[in-house]
Amino acid sequence: MVGFLKRLMPREDKFFDMFEAHAAKSLAAAQSLAAIFANPKTIAKNCAAVMKTEDEADHIAAQVNEGLRKSFITPFDRGDIRDLITAMDDTIDQMHQTAKATLIYETRDFEPPMRRMGDIIIQAADLTVAAIPLL
Repeated sequence: MVGFLKRLMPREDKFFDMFEAHAAKSLAAAQSLAAIFANPKTIAKNCAAVMKTEDEADHIAAQVNEGLRKSFITPFDRGDIRDLITAMDDTIDQMHQTAKATLIYETRDFEPPMRRMGDIIIQAADLTVAAIPLL
């Protein structure tokens, strides 16, 4: 009887895979953002990379939210899943906004603290990539 009920209730176990994919996108965007600060000659290429990666991450976030709507049983609290993917998506959205502002205002010179911030963003994204599989 319990097996029958389990088959009847949709369960989404792919949340963890989607979190890992989103974290990888955040790391890629962070690396492109740091490259913007490091090399003014490749700003347009790296801004485009951040924007493309952010779009891909948005699709992953949408899949997570769709999975929440379709799943009766989730691996942990729905609110926590929503909060986690929202926070992860907000970080990459901020990277996107920075890249966009760099293009709009045609910024070409970045102070050393800005370049250090790019390195710190990469470190934070690395930590996220390492932490997500531990959930």
